[in-house]
Amino acid sequence: MKLHVVDGTYELFRAHFSERPDHRDPRGRPRKATVGLVASLLGMLNDPDERVSHVAVAFDNPIRSFRNDLFAGYKTDEGMDPDLVEQMGPVEDAVRALGVAVHSMRDHEADDALATAAARFAGEVDEVRLCTPDKDLGQCLVQGKVVQVDRRRRLVIEETTFRQKRGFGPSSMPSFLALVGDSADGIPGLPGFGERTASIVLARYGDLDQIPRRASDWDVVVRGKERLAETLDERREEAALYRRLATLVTDAPFATSLSELRFAGVPRARFAAWCAEVGVRDLVDRPTRWLS
Repeated sequence: MKLHVVDGTYELFRAHFSERPDHRDPRGRPRKATVGLVASLLGMLNDPDERVSHVAVAFDNPIRSFRNDLFAGYKTDEGMDPDLVEQMGPVEDAVRALGVAVHSMRDHEADDALATAAARFAGEVDEVRLCTPDKDLGQCLVQGKVVQVDRRRRLVIEETTFRQKRGFGPSSMPSFLALVGDSADGIPGLPGFGERTASIVLARYGDLDQIPRRASDWDVVVRGKERLAETLDERREEAALYRRLATLVTDAPFATSLSELRFAGVPRARFAAWCAEVGVRDLVDRPTRWLS
């Protein structure tokens, strides 16, 4: 038995910026991203290799979260396409019409929902599949229990492959993002720390707090370590804040039992009504598992 948890916000953005044609519902409202997300979810639900039995989709709604109170530069919906923003409520109704559990995160983020699901249910299922390419989810990986799925590139990232690529373990990911930054979330990182340097340092020390303050105490070979050590020493509080921003919450509001996440099939009448509402005909008969 697997638990699939999908980053709905990422999927909505991906569909919005895809090459699929624009779509307006009969009232002229933008629905390209919503229709694209539903089509993508149907592909996963219909996939015999995925064998979806329990599934949830999490959304940032609104984009702002508690992290914006911690750091003014954290990501917001400023500058977003109004057509995309307009769909952030209706898309949740669309997913519910598929018979899939929806978690609309208000003070937290979709990534926090995925992290909470992994922490809460890894011991109850054969595998938790976190469906998102966001690199911060790497901190949740557990070999043989929790994997990350990049559905666009058809990649599955396990803890072993993560360690081979990064050089450090999942628990070091927040410290890594604190050092190198994460432009997607508005985390600037520290000057001078590139991915290779940060990986070498964290492979040795594991966490920001374990990195020696003086370069003479660093027993790793990296270029310009004197300057890097000085930067980190001067900006440790700043780095600690960035690490907190990058650390996912594992007790966010989410289902408390697997029964809430069971996928029994697509409710035929409800899904047909949604298809009529948004003016799509090619999806009506696409589900292969109907709720009886």
